[in-house]
Amino acid sequence: MISGADIGFFLDGCRRLRVLVVGDLMLDHYLYGDVGRISPEAPVPVLRYRHEEDRPGGAGNVALNLVSWGCQVSLAGAVGADESAERLTELLQRANVGTDAVLEVPGRQTTIKSRIIARDQQLMRVDRELVAPIDDVVETELAVRIEALLPDSDLVLVSDYAKGGVTDGLLGRLLPAARKRDIPVLVDPKGSDFARYRGATLITPNLAEFLTVGRLTEDVSCDLVRDTAAELVRALDLEGLLVTLSDRGMTWFGADETELYSPARTRQVHDVAGAGDTVLAAIGAARGLGWTMEKAMALANLAAGLVVAKPGVATVSGSELLEGCGPADKVIGSDRLAELGRLARQRGQRVVFTNGCFDLLHAGHVAYLQKAKRLGDLLVVGLNSDASIRRLKGPERPLVGQEDRTRIMAALDCVDYVTLFDDDTPIRLIEALRPDVLVKGGDYRPEDVVGREFVESCGGRLELIQFEAGRSTTAMIDKILASFR
Repeated sequence: MISGADIGFFLDGCRRLRVLVVGDLMLDHYLYGDVGRISPEAPVPVLRYRHEEDRPGGAGNVALNLVSWGCQVSLAGAVGADESAERLTELLQRANVGTDAVLEVPGRQTTIKSRIIARDQQLMRVDRELVAPIDDVVETELAVRIEALLPDSDLVLVSDYAKGGVTDGLLGRLLPAARKRDIPVLVDPKGSDFARYRGATLITPNLAEFLTVGRLTEDVSCDLVRDTAAELVRALDLEGLLVTLSDRGMTWFGADETELYSPARTRQVHDVAGAGDTVLAAIGAARGLGWTMEKAMALANLAAGLVVAKPGVATVSGSELLEGCGPADKVIGSDRLAELGRLARQRGQRVVFTNGCFDLLHAGHVAYLQKAKRLGDLLVVGLNSDASIRRLKGPERPLVGQEDRTRIMAALDCVDYVTLFDDDTPIRLIEALRPDVLVKGGDYRPEDVVGREFVESCGGRLELIQFEAGRSTTAMIDKILASFR
């Protein structure tokens, strides 16, 4: 599972990540309208035109995802010397994507995919393209420009759409050059021959591509799938193979025989176009930041789940990633509090911290937490572990275990993050987080509040909030016991 804090760390890291995207470039064109009748001329719908728009597609969409997360991105590929190429370059530069290695090739046609859409449903797609490999002269010039960009790149992503822009010769120069500089190269492959990607760090085929290359059928046994994946990883000298499974998520087969499965984030699927671009961008950026593959897959599934809910080829923004985290994603380890606090201060956010057992959560607790949230931008709740509560309140408590208490607390809209702690006091959490506001119940005296002096020494303050009269866990327990005597 990936938390909102993880997304915050990811976005912060992306600002320092320099990514080179190499691949097939195309212009995605959308024509929108309304359909209210069938044509009398033929059994087809009549579209009443409303508007149209252009978006970068293919490798350009990979680049736009990365830019939307704050990465510094350069793009390399070949387009035609035509109006579509000019429009594509304009859109890319407007999005702050570097285009110094985008070559305009006379006589080559820029691929255009036109989608006709009514009520957010795609009625038809029209492709205008001439699929042919770039010639040796263009390949050499493109390789030279790519090699010039490598010293300033932390990561290379290859988006191969089999349009002719990613040739064997280009890969033959790119992959060894990147490996020599210890720069990871991640490839979204196409075709039935993956040998051309030998020497990449990892590849991300979809299930159909994997089955085709492995000469497998859909009813193949799991053991044969594992054996085929392991053979591909060995033959291609990869760190691993990530097979995307559409609405079933993705599976990782590592060179160290690690096998990981990450389920899809269930959402309403609107349009799967571009989901592979988003997965490549997310896995690549996470890999570039040193994330584990398990966490990178969770990020990719979150991003892909968000993007398929949009019409057409789309990107997902950093704010959408943050908003896409559910209640379980609010749970953060205590070892991440220092970075969470640092990031919040960088963004000018006021952090509020409170702690407690919150056993048998009741309306008084909720009102208290809502008031605490209004004191700042982020409310972080330190939750006593079961062992901690037993030391404080005796062996009969807690009545609700820490796992359930954590889930309930994370489900509250007013709570941004929840962290468990096993100590008798939350002082280590407070020192790591450095909150702007420390909140405790009104029954405390200021001099008795753990962490008050530290918070005030950092420029923060203590706020005491009164609990609602007559509402307490002890009163609830007494009432329950009295009712069943």
